[in-house]
Amino acid sequence: MGLFSKIKNIFNKKEEIKESKEVEEIKTYEKGLEKTKKEFVNKLNILGIKYTKINDYFFDELEELLIMSDISVETVMFMIDKLKKRCKEEHIDSFEELKEVIVDELLLLYVDGEVVSSTLNIVPNKLNVLLFVGVNGVGKTTSIAKIATKLVNEGKKVMLIAGDTFRAGAVDQLSIWADRVGCEFYGNDSKDPSSVVYDGLVNAKKDNIDVVLIDTAGRLQNKVNLMKELEKINKVINNLCEGSPEETLLVIDASTGQNGIDQAKSFKEITNITGLILTKMDGTAKGGIVLSIKKDTGIPVKFVGFGESAEDLMSFDIEKYIYGLFKEF
Repeated sequence: MGLFSKIKNIFNKKEEIKESKEVEEIKTYEKGLEKTKKEFVNKLNILGIKYTKINDYFFDELEELLIMSDISVETVMFMIDKLKKRCKEEHIDSFEELKEVIVDELLLLYVDGEVVSSTLNIVPNKLNVLLFVGVNGVGKTTSIAKIATKLVNEGKKVMLIAGDTFRAGAVDQLSIWADRVGCEFYGNDSKDPSSVVYDGLVNAKKDNIDVVLIDTAGRLQNKVNLMKELEKINKVINNLCEGSPEETLLVIDASTGQNGIDQAKSFKEITNITGLILTKMDGTAKGGIVLSIKKDTGIPVKFVGFGESAEDLMSFDIEKYIYGLFKEF
């Protein structure tokens, strides 16, 4: 029995339990991946009807399909080589036999022999700092608000700091979110970002805050300026809170596909990214970015966003993702 069969058996049993948080999460993954499923899994099934027997023409079309699903060319070539090798070694010559191998290899592609955790690194009994980066328009501010909501609901004392003094209205927007979430806020658009972060952290220490979430400017056009700004912010954070930030999270719009992977590579050159947040997954057929981005950048996905509400931003679970995508495969 392959990895996917085992996952399927576990989740099928769980779905028999009508009400549980995990069952709701599984359903959210299924619903949120509908567009990707339509574009990728359905076409994969059609490919299986066309080629009941596996040959080079099948692999050529599978390669094209994987690339069209926004898995990078390099990752696709790696995947195809692995599939061809397994077909040869395990004497697989039909699509029906290959189906589960494809899903297993996609799962292994993400895990890559590591123990991959989507849990935020929150250390008890100290001020934890979460730094958020990403270009404008990807849903960074709303992602901050949604994670703040989760932390507040867990009983943590939270503060939002508006480190984006570049975009007009960014400070006010984050202040409004802080009011809605029910957490503390610090912002001052007349100061430079590192000064705002400094003052905010000083206030957070005084108020015994558990977790601070810091917004930053979303421009990537001038890498040198952004790198200097983030270096300065990181220095301020580390001086006031040794060993922080606990997380530097890059927010990416999943619908941008390969462009999102390019953003991840660019930000990785600028600062130490510890995790990714993929937003707008429900609105795109490019869900393959999840599988490719970890392979291409080495950065794990921490959260995926399937909608507007706080509950729709979920801790990423590769098994639920694979199950949601391939349940009927």
